[in-house]
Amino acid sequence: MKNSTLLLLISLVASSCGRFGNTDEKTDSQERIVCISKQYAEIIYALGAQKEVVAVDLSSTYPPEIKALPTIGYHRALSTETILAMKPSLILHDNNIGPEHVVTQLKELQIPMKTFGNYTPTIAGTDSLIREMGHYFGKEKQADSLCVKLHKEAQEAFAHSKHYTQTPKVLIIHFGRASNIYLVMTKNSTAAKLIEWAGGEMAVDAEKGMKQLSPEVVAAANPDIILLTDFGYDRLNDGKEIDKLPGISSTKAYKNNQIYRIEEHDLVYTGPRTGENVLRIQELIHPDETH
Repeated sequence: MKNSTLLLLISLVASSCGRFGNTDEKTDSQERIVCISKQYAEIIYALGAQKEVVAVDLSSTYPPEIKALPTIGYHRALSTETILAMKPSLILHDNNIGPEHVVTQLKELQIPMKTFGNYTPTIAGTDSLIREMGHYFGKEKQADSLCVKLHKEAQEAFAHSKHYTQTPKVLIIHFGRASNIYLVMTKNSTAAKLIEWAGGEMAVDAEKGMKQLSPEVVAAANPDIILLTDFGYDRLNDGKEIDKLPGISSTKAYKNNQIYRIEEHDLVYTGPRTGENVLRIQELIHPDETH
């Protein structure tokens, strides 16, 4: 069964992939890049290197124009057939893809796959990633400009943080709720670093970056600020139905009207806009302290 499936996929590759006899308008020298990383995708667009990107995964939502591209599904629930239908000559990914049998199939089909460096979610690590990608795409000058902006805005945010008199406790609820169980970001997440850089602290700790919490535990955490990611917030009639969320109405955040919408892609990875994003977070979590 496994062999027959692989033979079918090989046949699909031969009939659809440009590098295996594709006859569409693109020449053999042109890449057809499938990018399965929202972080890589944002950097590619920021570099102006998106011309050869033909598809992305569902989680790649920034910049807005990326939504015009076809998607190949969620990065942890991929389909080999869907990827091959994009006729890829190169797959970019950040080692956060699955399921494993799909990754194995892609390797067996010898579809070129590439990751960039040993990224760390720090300003220095982000700088290195942007410069590595800039070199790969021949966009060194653009990469340098992005890194200058990143450092300038990050330093501005760090300077602000030194002068805040309060360290608000922040709860980030990701994708709203399901069956009255909240999915929240924890102290072991990239979002926690951004909150720390912004002069706050996460309300929830856990081994993993995400954790499910009951309304009772959310109420007991009693955060000063609640940030709802875009999808969940927008499901609440653009925030007008927040009072219907169980456990939320007893928190300081609700009582003080300090529940805000934030884009999920601004929290879960670092990139060219990280300094800018931290400055925006500071405006949300320090509403009473001016710069």
